[in-house]
Amino acid sequence: MGDTGKVSTPISLGIPTVKEQPPVLAPRRPTRKIRVGNVEVGGDAPVSVQSMTTTKTYDINATLQQIAELTASGCDIVRVACPTDKDAEALPIIAKKSQIPVIADIHFQPKYVFAAIEAGCGAVRVNPGNIRKFDDKVKEIAKAAAGAGVSLRIGVNAGSLDPRLLKKYGKATPEALVESAVWEASLFEEHGFHDFKISVKHNDPVIMVRAYELLSEAGDWPLHLGVTEAGPAFQGTIKSATAFGALLSKGIGDTIRVSLSAPPVEEIKVGNQILESLNLRPRKLEIVSCPSCGRAQVDVYQLADDVTAGLEGMTVPLRVAVMGCVVNGPGEAREADLGVASGNGKGQIFVKGEVIKTVPEDQIVETLIAEANRIAEEMGLQPEPGGPVVTVS
Repeated sequence: MGDTGKVSTPISLGIPTVKEQPPVLAPRRPTRKIRVGNVEVGGDAPVSVQSMTTTKTYDINATLQQIAELTASGCDIVRVACPTDKDAEALPIIAKKSQIPVIADIHFQPKYVFAAIEAGCGAVRVNPGNIRKFDDKVKEIAKAAAGAGVSLRIGVNAGSLDPRLLKKYGKATPEALVESAVWEASLFEEHGFHDFKISVKHNDPVIMVRAYELLSEAGDWPLHLGVTEAGPAFQGTIKSATAFGALLSKGIGDTIRVSLSAPPVEEIKVGNQILESLNLRPRKLEIVSCPSCGRAQVDVYQLADDVTAGLEGMTVPLRVAVMGCVVNGPGEAREADLGVASGNGKGQIFVKGEVIKTVPEDQIVETLIAEANRIAEEMGLQPEPGGPVVTVS
């Protein structure tokens, strides 16, 4: 592939660029736009991804370290728990030093709502179902939040629903969750406060989806999506992807949190991947690999794992195909930006639709990684600062 002296014609990448406006399943539902710190939520703003720290908030260094890790993973907004006076006292430093907006998560004690607002948090999450005499404090909260330019999230949760609604409906039905949310929203709106988003979380994706559908019909509030207590990483990923996909495919949802019994960074990885898969966030690296079958002449599982590990941290919009046989392999590899069709102890390496070389099976991984690095350099893109460096093992 020497220099022929000819001007090459740019070839479109396998992943659509922003300019190409990749198709989506449905237009976003029109909602009111609010701000969480410097991040816009709702309206025409991109769907944002959130997570929550697992550290004790009063341990400022540990909390800021975890926030930094989340930021590097693509988190847009982070939530921190504030159950004690020590946590409230730590909020001003955390809010100031965090690179992304901080939401204070408040339960039981109304005084912490005001402490979080005074601390400069980007937003405050309030749970009407378990804050003492919450309805009586709405006017004061609205006044303080408006004065400080702080938004709120009315966070209704199936596990802490107002006892009055549990008595009325018998359990946390979609209708019960929505009634709670609409009631609290109306209290703030009576005082002229509109800078809030709403969530109606449930651990059952079917109930959760129906609740958000009903809520989206009741008003133009921006909505924060979440399946609460979704479970361990595998189960929680499936439940969240199912529920979010059902809602986002209808244009419902302005910000998301994947709740996993796993490190918070894993929540961000899943959340970003969900949005990328729906073309709601620009796609980055995408590995296309076959599920293997009796036709495979290489260990596709190991090959795909090795390529994925070798390209970890790369953020260029590349589609890389790792294929194990000659039936679908060449076609998939040709359609990708970079790919390999493997068989008979060797692999054909494709770059933007053309075979550039054939290498022995034991050189496939290092060749793909080297070509990915070369393409990234040509595009002028490198791994994000602080992220893993793409290396050839």
